[in-house]
Amino acid sequence: NEARAKTVSAPRGKQTMVERGRYIADDLAVCSECHTPRDAQGGLDRSKWLEGAPLWLQPARPTEDWPILAPRIAGNPPGTDAEMIKLLTTGIWRDGKPLRPPMPQFRMSVEDAKAVVAYLKSLSRRH
Repeated sequence: NEARAKTVSAPRGKQTMVERGRYIADDLAVCSECHTPRDAQGGLDRSKWLEGAPLWLQPARPTEDWPILAPRIAGNPPGTDAEMIKLLTTGIWRDGKPLRPPMPQFRMSVEDAKAVVAYLKSLSRRH
């Protein structure tokens, strides 16, 4: 029995690929929780959406090589389209290894991963 990735359906009718990617990244995967900096009150800084941030999560047990920063994924994600799609569909990064916790090991469909990449690339740096 092989587990298969399911394509996510948004709760509305026809949508563009970017809108679908936004729904998946912002509403389902909540990428912003780690990849967006927080303001002085601890809320997400919407002016720096998905621009990378200090990681606020700590492991329950000391973990070697725990990341201290979540990278910028807005506008220019940290990999090629193919690398990002592979990561989102398999949980494996370009070095052939799974990303270290706390990054979730997503198993998106190729269609959903392409939509997320389209959304991330549509975000431009705000100043």
